[in-house]
Amino acid sequence: MVNDDNLISEEEGKRGEEAEESQQNLNSEDMMGFKELYEQSLQSVHLGELVIGRIVQINSDVVMVDVGWKTEGYIPAKELKDETGNITVNVGDEIEVMVERRDQEGNLVLSRDKAAKLKIWDDVKNACDNNLPVKGTVVERVKGGLSVDIGIPAFLPGSQVDIRPVRDLDKFVGQILMFDVIKYDRKRNNVVLSRRSILEHEREEEKRETLANIHEGAVVEGIIKNITDYGLFIDLGGIDGLLHVTDISWGRIAKPSENFTKGEKIKVKVLSFDREKERVSLGLKQLIENPWEMITEKYPVGSIAEGKVVNLTDYGAFVELEPGVEGLIHVSEMFWTREIRHPSKVLSLGQNLKVMILDVNKENKRISLGLKQTTDNPWETLKMKYPEGAIVRGIIRNVTNFGIFIGVEDGIDGLVHVSDISWKHRIKHPSEIYRKGQEIEAVVLNIDVENEKFSLGIKQIEKNPWEDFYEKYSVGSVVSGKVTNLTEFGIFVEVEEGIEGLVHISELSHKRVKAASEIFAVGDTVSAVVKSVDVKGRKIRLSIKDTEVNPEGGHSVSQYINNRENVGSNLGKALVDADVRLVDPNK
Repeated sequence: MVNDDNLISEEEGKRGEEAEESQQNLNSEDMMGFKELYEQSLQSVHLGELVIGRIVQINSDVVMVDVGWKTEGYIPAKELKDETGNITVNVGDEIEVMVERRDQEGNLVLSRDKAAKLKIWDDVKNACDNNLPVKGTVVERVKGGLSVDIGIPAFLPGSQVDIRPVRDLDKFVGQILMFDVIKYDRKRNNVVLSRRSILEHEREEEKRETLANIHEGAVVEGIIKNITDYGLFIDLGGIDGLLHVTDISWGRIAKPSENFTKGEKIKVKVLSFDREKERVSLGLKQLIENPWEMITEKYPVGSIAEGKVVNLTDYGAFVELEPGVEGLIHVSEMFWTREIRHPSKVLSLGQNLKVMILDVNKENKRISLGLKQTTDNPWETLKMKYPEGAIVRGIIRNVTNFGIFIGVEDGIDGLVHVSDISWKHRIKHPSEIYRKGQEIEAVVLNIDVENEKFSLGIKQIEKNPWEDFYEKYSVGSVVSGKVTNLTEFGIFVEVEEGIEGLVHISELSHKRVKAASEIFAVGDTVSAVVKSVDVKGRKIRLSIKDTEVNPEGGHSVSQYINNRENVGSNLGKALVDADVRLVDPNK
């Protein structure tokens, strides 16, 4: 018979084992549930993913970051240092990082730089898809355009830099600008930008606003966009206007580029506006009153005015009397006596000076000015000091083929014309007698103050021998002299030293003479009758045939010459003493 107590004991033992086993199963199930709950509580982290982490520890080489995973990740400290080498984050800061990889120990290696680049690519995609601008810094010039840093390297083609072609791309280096993303390729790490589209959009906005507000007579401000010889192109804000050279100033503007610079701000008046063609004509001078309206009243001829030298040319200097009003000092009106090679030798740009108004042409907007007229005229002083007939002494400053210049006063030379050097001698060139630097005397013949001419004479120091000759030999007198020259039209005979008379070929003989050389030679001594004497013109007309007896009258022919054999005769004098007259046989 089985003992009940033993059965009970076995049953209890069995139940205990079952209970223990059940408890173990329960404990195992609890552990599995806790692990699952723990795993579920950790953040799901994948390689290459962007996550938000919290900095828990900062070391010299790494920064520990809790990204919600079972182990902490770390970032190389160099990614979180500034230019001076200092860590830029603090414990507790949240930071966006990319899960880069796991190291050999299973720890997460994180990167903020790569996280930033991943985010930039998202921004690039968003900007390209939604036409949003991005900001970037121009780094350097590269082939075909510019390299731009927008967080990642991007390329800006040269054609997309500006609305107009740009010659100097280097000037954009270092500038921070806004760009549109034209296209991108993430796999090839390629982004293409455009600044031109940004500017075109801005210009269209400005243009709409400008067109809405512009009207004739309006005063607007613009920027000089381009400069040409015929005017300035002004950017009024999306639309260009032309400021023609004739509307720049009431005065004369030769080259606008000398008065304006590209990029300069300028206020102008709208003269006309064609809304359909979007053409605007502008004026600058119209902002002030026309000074030429009352120019003759304001600047009467003979008055003295003050001005500033604004331009120097070969022929004179332009002086600004007031804005828009300029006058010309011709080089001849600068000094009374001083010769000016170029006005720049005596005047300078910006110099202030006093001038005299010589002439005003209102219609052509021209004013003639004089500088020398503001000082005493030395020619008037000269005329008072040296009356006509006065003898002066000076140094020969120059010798020319037409005369010699003698320095009499400082800056004033007198001219002795070649015809006023000698009464008797024919001077081919004054250098035959005079040299530069020689001191001589001369007689004042005339001082022309108006034309600034000082005429002197040397021969006038002596009495005119032609006047003595006229008194000594009246018309009809017989003179003797040597033949000095043979010409086609006659011969010249020296009747006194330095005084020659002409015997025309028709007055050589009653016979027909083809050439003077048929009967005369240089050096022959002849007698002739004085036909006329022109003292002023220094001319004597002689006749040899009048000393002959006409052979047709039956008388002998006596020719008063000493021929080549030096046969002489005083018959000329005898004829005069005997009052012999030629007789016409027909009477």
